[in-house]
Amino acid sequence: RLFSNVEGKLSDLIRLVQPVRIYLSIIRMSLRNGTLPNSLFMPKDHQFILEISKMIVEYLQTYSQRGSEVVDFRQPEELRELIDFSLSEEGTGEDTLLKLIKKILHFSVHTCHPHFYNQLYSGYDPFGIAGCMVSAATNTSMYTYEVAPVYNIMETELVARMNGLMGFKKGDGILSPGGALGNLFALMAARQKSFPEIKHKGLIGLPQLVVFASDQSHYSILKSVSAMGIGMDNLIVVSSDERGKMVVSDLISKVETSKSEGKYPLAVVATSGTTVLGAFDPLTDIANVCEKYKIWLHVDAAWGGSSIFSKKHKHLLDGINRADSILWDAHKLLGVPLQCSFVLLNHKGLLSDCNSAHASYLFQQDKLTYDVPLDNGDKTMQCSRLNDVLKFWIMWKAKGSQHFENHVDNAFDCKAYLAEQIVQREGFELVMEPEYLNVCFYYVPPSLQEKVRNNEWMQQLNKVAPIIKSGMVSEGKLMMSYQPLMEKPNFFRMILSAPAACTQDMDFLLDEINHLGKGI
Repeated sequence: RLFSNVEGKLSDLIRLVQPVRIYLSIIRMSLRNGTLPNSLFMPKDHQFILEISKMIVEYLQTYSQRGSEVVDFRQPEELRELIDFSLSEEGTGEDTLLKLIKKILHFSVHTCHPHFYNQLYSGYDPFGIAGCMVSAATNTSMYTYEVAPVYNIMETELVARMNGLMGFKKGDGILSPGGALGNLFALMAARQKSFPEIKHKGLIGLPQLVVFASDQSHYSILKSVSAMGIGMDNLIVVSSDERGKMVVSDLISKVETSKSEGKYPLAVVATSGTTVLGAFDPLTDIANVCEKYKIWLHVDAAWGGSSIFSKKHKHLLDGINRADSILWDAHKLLGVPLQCSFVLLNHKGLLSDCNSAHASYLFQQDKLTYDVPLDNGDKTMQCSRLNDVLKFWIMWKAKGSQHFENHVDNAFDCKAYLAEQIVQREGFELVMEPEYLNVCFYYVPPSLQEKVRNNEWMQQLNKVAPIIKSGMVSEGKLMMSYQPLMEKPNFFRMILSAPAACTQDMDFLLDEINHLGKGI
């Protein structure tokens, strides 16, 4: 009876204090065994986890509200004064550590805020965060089914699902540590396909390899050809049109020139959703070129690939099924916690051919307990590999594909509204009509609106965005990036990826820019 009363009272308490459920399970187990735990308090490390969990929930509740600040920006010297970054021989007490973590949360950029538009990711998802917590608690590496049985099946299933959405019928794939390395993995697979002997013999004896990418492609392509020994000078830059799309006629010309010079066209990198303008290269036309000249087609769809979830907007990816490889980041538009990058191949087994080293202490082929093809780790250059799959799987399981479609469609609706407002409001001008979720625009302050638009005017306009951005960061109400592009002066790049975005946020953005810039 005593045990029953204790359990009943604790059950009542747990309904009020959510984190204590963890401890209740411990007590219930003890009660079933006929004994009480030695202490009615959790071990200190468990209490610390609970305190941190409460702190994280409070943080997300506070900074996901529109009335809060996006950032409390401090200069490095001041931040070093506010937070003790030193490490000592003896540990810090937990009370002190909790205070430090509270400061860390406060002075970090609050990317969960609805007005954080600075990068290609924003917002937060509670199911995704739960996935991160479970991944950290189970703390395993993804190299073998033996140590990560659930997660290896999960990765295999998600890769198969994404291959199906992209139109790969004999697909393969793996999660990579970010999109930049994913692009490298794809280009390495392209080289393996053309020159399988390179894995053992190296670059000696190969023709001069060249890779083609537009002048709007991601800088990771330049780094990839450097890392592969191809060399940055052998990344052939293809021109883009006024909307940032690859010019196919220029691609053909440069492929033919390279071949006439005795060079080997290894791969063409098309981009679906360029970083600045959000442009989509014409995949069908590029695929035709690659098919004619027998060149590997890689599509960097890190940003734009999420359009595949929307019936209204997946046409932007028409032709992607003809690619040899695709890079896609679920942590961008879909809001999966960083990082969650997929490398998808239309060639079954090629990733293993390219990367496997058959380490006998890890990837034994005579295991009797399970099917060894579920050991995904030898498909990649990595050994230890973070579990990036669970957070995405939990989000998808909890909300379904329809949620992702609704999210993508809402982002496009907000984009359309913002572009319309920019056209209508005095002092705001679109750089171009947006194709995707990058809305690029100028703010022209009253002091420049009546002046002649000559070179001097352009130089003055170039200074406007940095001044306004400085004011944004100082006030902390919103964050948005700016940049120049070729001959264009600095302009704002508004990214529509926040899951909580609405038309009122678009109005707030323009009002705030006008507030910060009208006196320039």
